Amino acid sequence: MLYYLGSYLHNTVEALSFLRLLESISFRALGGAMTSLIFTILFGGRIILFFYRSGQRDASRRYAHFPSSQHQAKTIGGGLPVAAIVISSVLWCELTNPFVVACLCALLWFAALGYIDDFLKIRHGSSDRGLSETAKLLLQFLFSLGFALVFITGELSPLPADLTTKLYLPFLKNPIIDLSWGYVPFIIFTVIAIANSVNITDGIDGLAVVPIAFSIIVYGVFAYVSSHAQIAAFLIFPFMPGVGEVAIICSIVFGACLGFLWFNSYPANVIMGDTGSMALGGLLGTVVVLVKQEFLFLIVGGIFVAEALSVVVQEKIGIRRLGRRFLHSAPIHHHFQSRGLADTKIVIRFWIVAGILALCGLATLKIH
Repeated sequence: MLYYLGSYLHNTVEALSFLRLLESISFRALGGAMTSLIFTILFGGRIILFFYRSGQRDASRRYAHFPSSQHQAKTIGGGLPVAAIVISSVLWCELTNPFVVACLCALLWFAALGYIDDFLKIRHGSSDRGLSETAKLLLQFLFSLGFALVFITGELSPLPADLTTKLYLPFLKNPIIDLSWGYVPFIIFTVIAIANSVNITDGIDGLAVVPIAFSIIVYGVFAYVSSHAQIAAFLIFPFMPGVGEVAIICSIVFGACLGFLWFNSYPANVIMGDTGSMALGGLLGTVVVLVKQEFLFLIVGGIFVAEALSVVVQEKIGIRRLGRRFLHSAPIHHHFQSRGLADTKIVIRFWIVAGILALCGLATLKIH
């Protein structure tokens, strides 16, 4: 909204020529981050109180080997960062840009999916009575399939036709392969895997929100680099016109995550629930594909990868196939809890690792 207003005014009113700043990606990225941060902090308390009074409180599983204080019912406030992101995006982004449309569609689709899951859990009073795993995967698959088909269709794709299906690896300046239609299942797997890995990580106060913030801001930097012809050429990255709007979205998400941390830090009076974690995970997965840096997530999102792998190893391989446990509990943050490590120590150590991984991801900008 501000983008269009600024463009109109500085072109029609000479005295307002300074409003051309609103066409700057970096200026709008900073403005979007501040808007989402301030909105979340200023209105978060009231919104959380509304969620609390409407009965949106989680029904956590009870684990015998965890202190009960760690699993008291808390308000589900995942709608708070989602609202902050949507409002800030409407204000600061170019809404007709296909990259923005894809990001907002992902955010809202996965938020709706997560809300249905949270609603069913609250209604039945049990965290095991939400959407079935099959139903979740099916709904995630439907979005991912639609997104993938649009992404690789020349007339609809936001990317230049010569880049759409090419696969890039960190540290290498040239694509390693053109997957053609094989890129469709690759996109589907990437989006679903990232969305669920973020959802799995959201298990302790403040645990997921900071790694999300670190990951999304790294991808914002990559989006900005790829949107600038001279910088992209200098750093040997593919030039993708219009992807700079993704940098603004990433900056907005970063601000919303910091604002949510204001309430979600230990001891939290609000959690993201599936509404927030699914929304942010689905959005992050979509951004990863749009920026053409899918394998970079193995570095930048290492925390999420480790959490997801711990569940696969423990439940899918260990318990179901081998009849044994490799960890005390899964995902891995529960393993550390069961070993007696304090929640705050687990969270801060995960933050430190996430920060280091984010810096490693940024280092790949220059190492080609």
